[in-house]
Amino acid sequence: MVNTVNKRGGMKDSMFWTPVRAPRRGLMAISVALVALAGCAEDEFILPGKREAVQSVLQGGTAGEAALVENQSRAIGLPSAQNNTVWAQSIGSPSSRTDHPALAAQVAPIWSANIGAGDERKQRIVAAPVVANGVIYTLDSATKVTATSQSGQTVWTMDVRPPRDEDGQATGGGLAYDDGRLYVSLGYGSLVALDATTGDEIWRQALDGTGSGAPTVFGDLVYVSVGDDRGLAISKDDGRLQWQLNGSPDVTNIIGAPSPAVSDGLALFAFGSGEVQAVFRQGGLRRWDASVSGERFGTALGSVGDVTAAPVIVGDRVYVGNLSGRLVALDLQSGARIWTVDEGAQGNIIAAGDSVFVLSDLNELLRLDASDGSRIWGTSLPKFVTDKPKKRSEVFVHHGPLLAGGRIYVASNDGLLRSFDPENGALVGSVEIPGGATSNPVVAGGVLYVVSTRGQLHAFR
Repeated sequence: MVNTVNKRGGMKDSMFWTPVRAPRRGLMAISVALVALAGCAEDEFILPGKREAVQSVLQGGTAGEAALVENQSRAIGLPSAQNNTVWAQSIGSPSSRTDHPALAAQVAPIWSANIGAGDERKQRIVAAPVVANGVIYTLDSATKVTATSQSGQTVWTMDVRPPRDEDGQATGGGLAYDDGRLYVSLGYGSLVALDATTGDEIWRQALDGTGSGAPTVFGDLVYVSVGDDRGLAISKDDGRLQWQLNGSPDVTNIIGAPSPAVSDGLALFAFGSGEVQAVFRQGGLRRWDASVSGERFGTALGSVGDVTAAPVIVGDRVYVGNLSGRLVALDLQSGARIWTVDEGAQGNIIAAGDSVFVLSDLNELLRLDASDGSRIWGTSLPKFVTDKPKKRSEVFVHHGPLLAGGRIYVASNDGLLRSFDPENGALVGSVEIPGGATSNPVVAGGVLYVVSTRGQLHAFR
């Protein structure tokens, strides 16, 4: 007869089963042995000091070390404020950048105007406004370009979505103005040239990839990043492709590719992999390669190596940063690294006087020493929308920074435009942005412009 084990621990066969019981004497002997061993164990040594939750340390990452550095109040020699009337494109190229636009010490809202669709779950506004000839140009979360007068009146609108594509299939894009034309890149994979006065289409070039970042115009070419792993140079006269270069592919990217930066001789492209390429701007021949690599341990964003602070050329240096915890200064001619900081950067990089101002990946406004990248001060900005350990599904987004009128401005989607003292990082003013900001602020004619999540252009003076 074959015996099997019953689920209740006994032995059974086809006719009966009998529970199996361990001898009580054996159990008692085992218990006595365990007690004896426990008595021989050494006393546990408890380390002295305050207990800190592991999560609290991980939230800070390497910034936990930076927080130990005491903030300093240091004088700064800012460039003279300029009464600029134009903000034509992104700030990476020296030829199109106003280093310190004039603006009143305290600003207030003067008007608001609708520009189209606002932020939605699948579509977001990523284009900063551009200003030229007394007109402010914007791109909504879909494909609508709007020209608005300095008094807040709509001059013209134009939907530049490709004819064969449907609404809602793509998002992202950017704007650049040059010599009477407005150049619009689209997440739908197109670069479009419009007449800046009428909005009429002049030419259109297929990009064979998403054009979610703003283009850069220099000389007779328009430079644009495509799909976060290719760079194109396109003739601004007829839209024909002149040359292209390829970067390393990467999938952990965020919407909005970094704008190329152009000097007299070189064009700089940054890609989602963290790679930076400098090429001769006319022929696209490669001059040097560099990498913004590294990560901040303990944060989810630490694995996203996408360049989120586009290259900025200042003198003989290039500043560029990623989202995972690295900001670097490079030599413009050779690509050699001058210094590296274990801080992520997003938005603009502002170099002024002896300092560099950035928004870090941990929602801090930082002032760094331009000579070696050392921290001078850091001011914390709102981070979690709901600051509870189990309810941190959304983080506030901050746009900027921007140097204007002797202040550092940050526009945030928590509904405030904040201004800070560049010497010590102290908050010196704030004004409400209805709906919260969704683009970098710009300044022209003594007026600050910013686009809100509701699809409105707001003017402050």
